[in-house]
Amino acid sequence: MGRQPSIRPSALALGVAVGVFGVSFGVIAVGAGLSVPMACAMSLFVFTGATQFAAVSVIDSGGSPLSAVGSGLLLGLRHIGYGLSLDRTLPRERRRRLAAAQFLIDESTAMALAQPDPDDGRRAFWSAGLSVFVFWNAGTLVGAMFGSVLGDPATLGLDAVFPAAFLALIVPLLRERDGRLAAATGAVIATALVPLVAAGLPIVLAALGAVPVTALRRRSERREDGP
Repeated sequence: MGRQPSIRPSALALGVAVGVFGVSFGVIAVGAGLSVPMACAMSLFVFTGATQFAAVSVIDSGGSPLSAVGSGLLLGLRHIGYGLSLDRTLPRERRRRLAAAQFLIDESTAMALAQPDPDDGRRAFWSAGLSVFVFWNAGTLVGAMFGSVLGDPATLGLDAVFPAAFLALIVPLLRERDGRLAAATGAVIATALVPLVAAGLPIVLAALGAVPVTALRRRSERREDGP
């Protein structure tokens, strides 16, 4: 199997794209009533874009902080599948694994899983996680401070930058059987839940498609290792 493109340039490019999207969050957060320090603190400590946008949306619509936290926790459920899929990629030491949990995001997971070699997977995880962390927080600061000058993020097309970059990142994963199986399972879960749960939840719960794939992979590895 051929090697993937160089990890560091890919992680840097992804971080820049996410940083542009972070500008949108900064603008929207301040527009919803958060102060600049509050918006920046949210990006620094919460550090998961979907959760942050959901929480700010709830606050902007007049919802309570508890409702905002609940929305964020629901969106965070997808990280359970991420953690399972990266169990053998993440460091084994408890302290390092705890630190890695802060960077267990969509981008670092996709970058790590795209690498055929475990060592490359670990480097990709940290490269992507740290790159996104830096640029996301920088973007939030710019958006929060200069949102009144930038105007509506939708009119600037900032909301399209990140999805396009993330799509390009995910496509290589579909070349692998496990990636196709996870994608198909997630699609089935999302389709089945559309008429049953609130809008947005089907996409979040579709991440559970990684769980059966991880279980099958572990079973296969145990068979190869022997009794």
